[in-house]
Amino acid sequence: MIEFGILFDVDGVVADSETVNITATQRAFDQKLGIQDVQAEDFHAGIGRGAHEYVRAGARARERTLTDEEVQAVVDARQRNFLAILEAEPLPAFPGVLELMQAALDSVDVCVAIATSSTRQKSQAVLQSAGVPFERMVYVCGDDVSKKKPDPEVFSLTCQRLNMAPERCVVLEDAPNGVQAALAAGCRCIAVTNTHDADALKQADQVVVSLADINLATIRDLIKEAL
Repeated sequence: MIEFGILFDVDGVVADSETVNITATQRAFDQKLGIQDVQAEDFHAGIGRGAHEYVRAGARARERTLTDEEVQAVVDARQRNFLAILEAEPLPAFPGVLELMQAALDSVDVCVAIATSSTRQKSQAVLQSAGVPFERMVYVCGDDVSKKKPDPEVFSLTCQRLNMAPERCVVLEDAPNGVQAALAAGCRCIAVTNTHDADALKQADQVVVSLADINLATIRDLIKEAL
């Protein structure tokens, strides 16, 4: 009998795609706006909030206000750059990710989902590169929702498609906006310090350095404590 759910974010949780995001977006800023000095930290405010907010964050850091058309042009170029980089240099999964997923898929009491603000094309490229068996999971992405994190829509919809109450689900996140969205949806949240330090993720129920540090018992215990 299925009693618990695990929801995996993609970027920064499954694989180190944030590094690719940065490079792809820097190239897009140069290609579409002629801006060459945008830095990795300029995008921090947009991490986990979808591609459009990610681009706007980088522009604000350079004291540039973009039109909607300019944002879309950069987003489109970013996605093309991202896919090209990933095709040339596949990303491995972070330690512990595939093992935790497989254990959950093999378990009789746990269901597994992918829940990301990224587009299906972009997130699926990361999942395929990392060797994730996503076809065996519920899969909700940014194309399926109208509101991005920190709004809880992506996690609320994922819980609905899992047919699981949010309080019986744990979200695995790496960004403050994702943690906020998970908690707002009524889920528990374990945050991993792949892209932000522990202090930035302190609202999560638990913060870990690596998903290799947790297992299904960790998930079950966290949910049972909250019920």
